[in-house]
Amino acid sequence: MDNFNRFIDYTLLRSDASFEDIEKLCLDAIKYDFKCVVVNPFYVEFAKCLLKGTSVGVCCVIGFPLGANKSQVKVFETELAVNDGVDEVDMVLNIGALKSGMFDLVEKEICDVVQAAKDKPVKVIIETALLTYDEKIKVSKIVDESGANFIKTSTGFQKGATSKDIELIKNNISITTNIKASGGISSFKDALSFIYSGATRIGTSSAIKLMNEFKKQNK
Repeated sequence: MDNFNRFIDYTLLRSDASFEDIEKLCLDAIKYDFKCVVVNPFYVEFAKCLLKGTSVGVCCVIGFPLGANKSQVKVFETELAVNDGVDEVDMVLNIGALKSGMFDLVEKEICDVVQAAKDKPVKVIIETALLTYDEKIKVSKIVDESGANFIKTSTGFQKGATSKDIELIKNNISITTNIKASGGISSFKDALSFIYSGATRIGTSSAIKLMNEFKKQNK
């Protein structure tokens, strides 16, 4: 897999992340030519400036990390991110609404964020660790029909991706919807297993470690 680096969204969402930390994130992302950096909305403009002229995109989180904001807030947050130059957005699903059976609300919220994002790819974080088997199937179908581009497994604040979850999601979406595996991915071996299971993007804060392991295995 020669293009493993292009599967990676290099992530820094710590609440204590500084401008210096974000600068290092971006410089490392340029060095390894990752697909995106993922930052909190406050840092979109700064990251976009640092990455200008490179092939590394800027992604930010919306409704992070709980997903319990009102839909209007998520839409407004998305509009601001687009105005700041974001390339992709990762929105957190309203998990409580899903578990309450409010499926129409959940789908409308995703559709509204997709519309607010204009032509920018939207990834919907479903937090698999908090969902039942049936809820994972239901939400996969909702996201698939919403116009979003990706289903993303986790915020990283809960237990993250499993190959079984990715396979389950893949079996309940169309070929036009992608899967982003995220949450605790700290080895190349794990990342590769998720890709083989159907993920087309890997979200990780351990991207440099994964690349070092990848290089060792491909000498």
